[in-house]
Amino acid sequence: MRAWVLPGGKTGVDSLELRELPDPRPGPGEVLIRPRAWSLNYRDQMVLGGAYISGALSEDAIPLSDGVGEVVAVGAGVTAFKPGDRVAGTFHQNWEDGPVPADPGPSLGDGIASGMLAELVTLPERGVIHLAANLDYAQAATLPCAGVTAWNALFEGPQPVKPGQKVLLLGTGGVSILALQLAAAAGAVTIITSSSDEKLARAKALGATHTINYRDTPDWGNEVFARFGGADKVVEVGGAGTLETSLMAAAPNGEVAMIGVLQPEGGPNPVWLILRQSSLRGIFVGSAGMARRLNAGIEANGIQPVVGARFAFDDARAAYAHAVSKDAFAKTVIELG
Repeated sequence: MRAWVLPGGKTGVDSLELRELPDPRPGPGEVLIRPRAWSLNYRDQMVLGGAYISGALSEDAIPLSDGVGEVVAVGAGVTAFKPGDRVAGTFHQNWEDGPVPADPGPSLGDGIASGMLAELVTLPERGVIHLAANLDYAQAATLPCAGVTAWNALFEGPQPVKPGQKVLLLGTGGVSILALQLAAAAGAVTIITSSSDEKLARAKALGATHTINYRDTPDWGNEVFARFGGADKVVEVGGAGTLETSLMAAAPNGEVAMIGVLQPEGGPNPVWLILRQSSLRGIFVGSAGMARRLNAGIEANGIQPVVGARFAFDDARAAYAHAVSKDAFAKTVIELG
């Protein structure tokens, strides 16, 4: 099989190598998958740059957490899947459901656990789920990390979004656009920010109720509070650099779902958390159960995740570059021709 490999000790998109590797075989309790599509997350860029939690790679690794495809074969004892099933890997391989365990297990594509950017992948049965029937492979590939993150932020935890509540979304990346589509389907009032009027128009077409260009309105946190009484839920993907403004934007007793590290520097003044009497909840993707509920919700509501750009498997380097460019919108997907 062919697989993209990030060599140990190297960083950067130019260091990615397309190699021929032995075909894997499923052992007991394992599922052999032929991925057909993959999507990129900001986390993948951090792994590529040696800036992820585990640091620079010391050994060769196959990258990417998000891959979907069809089951080729199953090992002894596997009962939930059969050849031909359309499936995805789960981000946390050992987190089945419920509260996050002390050790949720390996997370795919972190440079230590195996990644998905290969023509064949084996995963344990517990780390595989069925896809929503209404999605093609490219659409389904947007969900394992960004989709589950958005679902967790909106509908899990102590304050799930209810119809009529206000949801604030930052930017037009993968998590924010998927959260926009999910929140709109749930009947929420959605507010989304961007520095691009063209991207805001695209978001409006996807169900955004209100839009704010943060270059024109740099004090967007107070703007959200003044215009709308604050947001009941803020999907915070920016990180420390935007968190204080997100806390300003929260409604009294609202929740800020803390997801991103796009701007890791800085430190929020907690006074806004106190004044709004809001809460801050950390989100690190989610469980297999959340992934199943997400796919069920996607299917029941006929949601079509947005694929912003598509690249061939052989052009993975170009996909990485596009995903962090100013032209990126929603999810960047790699497809096997």
